[in-house]
Amino acid sequence: MTARQLLEIAFSSGRSGSGPATWGQQAIWDAVRRLPPADAPRYDIATAAPLDPGLPLPTLLDALAQLLHLHDSLHTRLLPTPDGRRRQVVDPAGSLTVEVRPVTDDSDPAEAGARLHRELAERPFDTAAQWPVRVGVVTADGLARHIGLVLSRTAVDGSGMNRLAADLSALSLGHSPADLAGLRDPAQPPLAEAEFRTSERGVRRDGAARKQFLRKLRLGPPRLFPRPATPQPIAPQSTAPQPTASEPAARCPLPQRRTALPHPPPRVPTGRRRPPGEHLLCPAGGHRRDDRPPRRHHRGRAQRGRRQPLPTRTDRCGERGRRRGLFHLPDATAESGKVVRRTRAAAIGTHQHAYFDKLALAAEIEQLTAEGVPLADRSCVFNDTRELLPAAPGRADEGTTLSWPVEFDPHPGLTYALDALQSPEALSLAMTADPAVVPHPAMAESLYGIEALILTEASNTSRADQFAG
Repeated sequence: MTARQLLEIAFSSGRSGSGPATWGQQAIWDAVRRLPPADAPRYDIATAAPLDPGLPLPTLLDALAQLLHLHDSLHTRLLPTPDGRRRQVVDPAGSLTVEVRPVTDDSDPAEAGARLHRELAERPFDTAAQWPVRVGVVTADGLARHIGLVLSRTAVDGSGMNRLAADLSALSLGHSPADLAGLRDPAQPPLAEAEFRTSERGVRRDGAARKQFLRKLRLGPPRLFPRPATPQPIAPQSTAPQPTASEPAARCPLPQRRTALPHPPPRVPTGRRRPPGEHLLCPAGGHRRDDRPPRRHHRGRAQRGRRQPLPTRTDRCGERGRRRGLFHLPDATAESGKVVRRTRAAAIGTHQHAYFDKLALAAEIEQLTAEGVPLADRSCVFNDTRELLPAAPGRADEGTTLSWPVEFDPHPGLTYALDALQSPEALSLAMTADPAVVPHPAMAESLYGIEALILTEASNTSRADQFAG
């Protein structure tokens, strides 16, 4: 492998302006600021992919330049203000550095690309001085063979990254920014979003959303899991070497599980891990301080092979407002159909009141806590980053893979998080939990239980359709 090259993509005549940071930008910046330095890069959004059979490097660089014109968030910096908040500045000109690593004929571009991507992802962003995007490219025989993108979460969320990757692919294939803009609903750039938050309508919406959030906090249960006991050993059913505190990214493989279809697996009971009849989740949640001692958190991931196509929807770009809502389902003990309908109504209400000034809400919660007002447990988080795009049906007997890929330092106030991830498979779930509260066997049981419920419902629906036909 030859030495790396740093190429500069010149950017000019872009949209520009300045204004207060959006609620999402401010909240993300504040959350990252509170993290230990080693954890800050883990909050970024990253993706990498091979480019087969290869793309001329000038074509890729030109597509990246056009991507900057398409999304203002990619050339936006966040500067400090005297009151401790952030102010966004959209730069009309500048340059984007692309790190290029050529490889020789006997080197694997995918391995080189993975190494470069890890290096880029481990570097923190200085959002006041840098644009919130890094690009790494591996070339072979004059062609770009692998690309890695790393973005600060102040610029994009998981759904936005999917949009950016799709736009970059289309631009590389010769589509123009105007073509792409015409295919989707017009996206709201960060400055327009900030202008909305200070408008009369934005102020009303902020106040109503925070009022609804606080109302649910007073009604929800004070603890969703029993008080933690002594942590159980990590994945006792595995004979592989176990992760240690010195191995924050250690992998702990488990055997694959395969489920034959159309015969559905039995439902897996999961009620013992939550108080019966009540659910409280923070979709796209956050963090809070509490009195729990620090522990390491573990992540389990389950991936299900392709089964059925998903519905389509029009997407918006990563500059959209980041939403965080409080989902409260007071009574979940009735017949399942009624519970599903109530869940849908509660989810819609959560979505309608999920856009607000998060720092103002945090100040109100701190005040209520100081006054001794009982508030609900907010340590359980759900985040769905998928884009509902068509998926080609796959073989019915493709199975489920369960792995334990990461162990990392605790996030204050986080007991349990479930992420639905963008994936070539029909469903990919990542669960992060405090093992003293949700040990590995319970995490595995929960993930398989979700799979069982989905497959049972799919099988019942298929049989009902057959009888109807």
